[in-house]
Amino acid sequence: MTKKKPIIIGVAGGSGSGKTSVTRSIQNQFHDQSVLIIEQDFYYKDQSHLPMEERLQTNYDHPLAFDNDLLIEHIEQLLQLKPVDKPVYDYALHTRSSEVIRIEPKDVIIIEGILILDDARLTELMDIKVFVDTDADLRIIRRLLRDIQERGRSIDSVINQYIQTVRPAHLQFIEPSKRYADIIIPEGGQNTVAIDLLATKIEKVLQDENISSQSK
Repeated sequence: MTKKKPIIIGVAGGSGSGKTSVTRSIQNQFHDQSVLIIEQDFYYKDQSHLPMEERLQTNYDHPLAFDNDLLIEHIEQLLQLKPVDKPVYDYALHTRSSEVIRIEPKDVIIIEGILILDDARLTELMDIKVFVDTDADLRIIRRLLRDIQERGRSIDSVINQYIQTVRPAHLQFIEPSKRYADIIIPEGGQNTVAIDLLATKIEKVLQDENISSQSK
């Protein structure tokens, strides 16, 4: 467990933008540092009190779908060097699972999600705010392949969801949140130059934290 205050990095961007690739690349850059990744997708609201018909209507690309209160509470506890029980979401039942994942605070905590820059309470906790900016055609292709291969969905269902909820939410909430980013990375994990520069910045922040903690 880390003995100094962790640094918080937010990695946002639209669905299929390459957020996970960027996050994993950062994690690989710091193989000798402890890095914790917290996915906003794990913090969808519990819907166990709703009938299945209503759960099926959930717009998972809308800010109201997320339990940011719990996410913020967990980040604040991690900043106090306390472990937390991260929730698990059951996509088959469209509600939160009874399972949890115990996570410990680490030197670097990366919060990844489509709408993490949309909530001012979250951005205030971040030391570095990143937006992964990828063209819409690439994002829809990546989402299409993911949902078909990993979630067993049909092409029609993915496209209908994209038109009805994903695209409108991106234009209304996700794209505007880009203005709060400190760093914008075009094309996701393939942009090795931007990722290397980001890693250098993270290393600088870690060094500053070490110097600050040693001087106290």
